[in-house]
Amino acid sequence: MTRGRAGGVEPAAQQQVSTAPTKYRALLAVVVATIMALSTAIYVGVASDRGTQAQRALADGRLPNNAAPASTGTWVGTWSTSPAAAEPGTETTGMADRSVRNVVHTSVGGTGARVTLSNLYGQSPLSITRASIAVAAGSGTAAALPDTLRQLTFNGGPTVVVPPGRQVMSDAVRVVIPHDADVLITTYTPNSSGPVTYHRHARQISYLARGDHAADTTGAPYTEQTSSWRYLTALDVLSNEADGTVVVLGDSITDGITSTMGANNRWTDVLYDRLRAEIAAGRRDLPRYSVVNQGISGNRVLTDGLGRPADNPSGLNRFGRDVLERTNVKVVVIDLGVNDILRNPRLADPNAVLGGLRTMVGQAHARGLRVVGATLMPFYGHRGYTDAREAVRQTINAEIRAGRVFDAVADFDQALRDPYDPRRLKAEYDSGDHLHPSDAGFTRMAGAFDLGSLKGSAPAEL
Repeated sequence: MTRGRAGGVEPAAQQQVSTAPTKYRALLAVVVATIMALSTAIYVGVASDRGTQAQRALADGRLPNNAAPASTGTWVGTWSTSPAAAEPGTETTGMADRSVRNVVHTSVGGTGARVTLSNLYGQSPLSITRASIAVAAGSGTAAALPDTLRQLTFNGGPTVVVPPGRQVMSDAVRVVIPHDADVLITTYTPNSSGPVTYHRHARQISYLARGDHAADTTGAPYTEQTSSWRYLTALDVLSNEADGTVVVLGDSITDGITSTMGANNRWTDVLYDRLRAEIAAGRRDLPRYSVVNQGISGNRVLTDGLGRPADNPSGLNRFGRDVLERTNVKVVVIDLGVNDILRNPRLADPNAVLGGLRTMVGQAHARGLRVVGATLMPFYGHRGYTDAREAVRQTINAEIRAGRVFDAVADFDQALRDPYDPRRLKAEYDSGDHLHPSDAGFTRMAGAFDLGSLKGSAPAEL
């Protein structure tokens, strides 16, 4: 655009100067030189004083906001989660006069950021009068690196009201977000607005404070810890490190419910680390993608939870929102189905589960997206195990392995099962409940995933 404007204006300007009297040409040259000198001085002064201005703003209780990112790159998701339910006990008070400081962990880094906030389960408008983003000062802390703290705005203003059942994306803000880092996204809500939309099993400690402390960098007011994420559902970055996003749809195994708290050992975390390391080591055949996690514990392909809107909506019902609407999606990974087997009071119909999976694949293909699907891992020894349910699992896995469901297969069953008893998880990969993997199991899942299966797009329809 700059080149186009210059190309259209400059000839006319040259013509005006060439026809002006000599004394006016000399005067114009002096004026232009003066303007350029003043502009340079102002630019240098602003650049050198940026940190000082930020500190003064923080001291005054204001937040610096460097609006739309100046650098180039591609918008991708660096972190996300699924709004899973209405938080019990928040029906009337919500988070009134509370600052919620969500801690999230990035996959890729970038030079700009924007967030998505959800009031999906709210029954009244959610009023947010201040919001901020900052890079955490370290792991396991509510303190921020002061130079990174930025005010978030919405349509240019510092406040936003999110209607019940809706979500909102912030304006882009200029801030350097590193890869593999903790980021603090803080919202302050002055009045009651419940129930609170939350994701219960974060496997990450976040923080709460009384009053408006969105501008705080010390972390001192954040005396209450929580293991849930509230309101926040996505963090996007303007990145030169990735060209698109891999979205993983799953249940508690993808949610990482048995992974070590705060260690970012979900299998999706390990998968991205592996992809990045392989590319850094010279694997030019691999795509540069971020990885985001849309797992909900207890999630099923076919069946919603209770309530309206439903807590824990089925994979089919949330596929559009949690997968197709994510930023710059290139590949979808689906690891769902075991809860349809275990939580069905009657014996699950494998054809119904497979039909649900194929429906999601069809929706992804309609968007040109490639879909990788996972086999269902064994659960012998779990309280829900029966031989009949095992037969359903084997039927579903046989169809997946035969290539009649997904574009490519991640055979987690083969990777984690006990070779001496394929009905059960290998002991070192078992968290102890005979259903969910241990940290070693999550690492094994990521290691067994064929990174080459992320290449390409949806197959052409015949």
